[in-house]
Amino acid sequence: MKDKLSLIDTNILVYAYDKTEREKHRICRDLVARCWNLETEYAISLQNISEFYVIITRKVENPIPIQNARSIVKDIIDFNGWRKINFTQNTIISAMNINKRYKIHYWDALLAATMRENDIFSIYTENESDFKKIRWLDVINPIRWL
Repeated sequence: MKDKLSLIDTNILVYAYDKTEREKHRICRDLVARCWNLETEYAISLQNISEFYVIITRKVENPIPIQNARSIVKDIIDFNGWRKINFTQNTIISAMNINKRYKIHYWDALLAATMRENDIFSIYTENESDFKKIRWLDVINPIRWL
């Protein structure tokens, strides 16, 4: 089954592997498992993968060992079920414009610009407040009702 391509934001990926918040972990793990099980394809930016590595090894309450995080990152990079996207020089200009227009954090603007350049207009994220400001983005928060 081929769904509309959506991007998985860093916070969803972190919850999928961080077991601190049990319900968030379960929901996000199940969402990400759909990609690993080839039920759907998700996009992920190299920015998201890099942020994930830093957060999961340093910033969560119970960081996972660096070797485990490296293995997860390598699996994501190597697995064709994830559509990896990246930004370019032009994306940076677009991100600055999005940052100014919508008054959101630059890194969120860079992610939105990267998505737009790759024809991806849907994002799974907990960060509704920033991404909902961008009219052309469909923001899906799978953990909103917890």
